[in-house]
Amino acid sequence: MNTKSQKQMAAKIMKCGVSRVRIKQAKEIEEALTRNDIRDLIKKDLITKKQKKGTSRAAAKKTLKQKSKGRRRGRGSRKGKKHAGNPKKGAWINSVRPLRKLLRELRDYGQIGNQTYRKMYLRIGGGFFRNKKHLLLFLKEHELLKKKVSVSKKTKVAKK
Repeated sequence: MNTKSQKQMAAKIMKCGVSRVRIKQAKEIEEALTRNDIRDLIKKDLITKKQKKGTSRAAAKKTLKQKSKGRRRGRGSRKGKKHAGNPKKGAWINSVRPLRKLLRELRDYGQIGNQTYRKMYLRIGGGFFRNKKHLLLFLKEHELLKKKVSVSKKTKVAKK
């Protein structure tokens, strides 16, 4: 009952490893001596090729789905330096732009003069103000506003 040589021939014909060759009836296969005999047995499905295992993508798909929801972003899963994901410059731009926009609106509505606008603009550039509320508070305390200002989500400036 030695089918070693037949398995080796079948492996070469099916272009796979010997460990993937499966034999159903050993007696008929023992009688096969030539490559043509092996080919016939393959056609009759007495010799088959075992399917490759491969790598499952289930775990990878699961993690990708979680990442799309915004999970797995804690300190332990970060790579690179402290501000690698969101650079300091980006944070600076996000803080300065709204302040400058508010200042521009105040000037356009005539609530501050050009001189005040220029002074405040330079202070914003120097990082003097923490946020919009701080800027408005400073303008009120130093009586630089000409009219009353109310600030909502969209930075609307009311005229009185």
